[in-house]
Amino acid sequence: MNLRLLLKTFISVCFISIYACENKNSVPDDNEDNQYILESKTIYIKQVIEGVEYERSVIIQTPNSIDNNRNYPLVFAFHGRGGSNTNWINSLKSYTSSGQFIGIYPQGFLESWNLGKEPSKANDVAFVDMIFEELKNYDHINFDKAYAIGVSNGSGMVNKLGIETNHFKAIAPVVSQLIESLPIQPNTRALSVYQINGAADDVIPIDGGPKFGHIFLEAGESARLWAEKFNCDLNPDIQQINGDTLTIYENCDDDKEIRYLRVENGGHGLLNESIIEDIWTFFQRF
Repeated sequence: MNLRLLLKTFISVCFISIYACENKNSVPDDNEDNQYILESKTIYIKQVIEGVEYERSVIIQTPNSIDNNRNYPLVFAFHGRGGSNTNWINSLKSYTSSGQFIGIYPQGFLESWNLGKEPSKANDVAFVDMIFEELKNYDHINFDKAYAIGVSNGSGMVNKLGIETNHFKAIAPVVSQLIESLPIQPNTRALSVYQINGAADDVIPIDGGPKFGHIFLEAGESARLWAEKFNCDLNPDIQQINGDTLTIYENCDDDKEIRYLRVENGGHGLLNESIIEDIWTFFQRF
């Protein structure tokens, strides 16, 4: 009897051991890295540029705690030529930290956005398309409320994206305007535009003309072309605000609006907290 009991115990122990070994891989790994958790981090998008594959960085900036009952708007922000996506972190942190939107800050290849005459030969429209595809893997994002802000060369990039894609409900090109080589297209979908230029800008000519290999349109004409394209009322509401001039084209297709702010004493670095707040207030209406 003792021998039979010992044998049964041995068989049971073996069976339990075998079962444990077979199922050890089914136990969740608490340390497993979940790359699609919506949190502040830098992700990398692979893109082939002139036959070479590069990993391009994109900063995602979120609230410290995600509200699982919300889907957050997206604000893409594009730096100027020679700049970095890290420049946007502090500029927009009060908005992302408070949960007003998720910030998305791509990095330009060779610190620039390819509008045709830049050091970069990257297809930046395709790059932004790939970012959107990557973001679809995350929860709590409202893709119906996506917006873009850009400064200088980044301003040209948001104009290009507004012309060639349907990603954004509204854009804010700051200290730049449309260029002759990237005209609005017949199939460009209506979107809202808040263009801001400094009358004292000594980098991008507010009155138009050649610079950096491009021919810039006169800033007011640039805004009017958007308005004409989207069938806005071409008798704008013109307001004087602390010496600056705000031109508003209303009653556009799809309830959009075109705004042009001429900052009389503004130079190329006119973007500040007040203007960012004004842009975000504008974005939220669309």
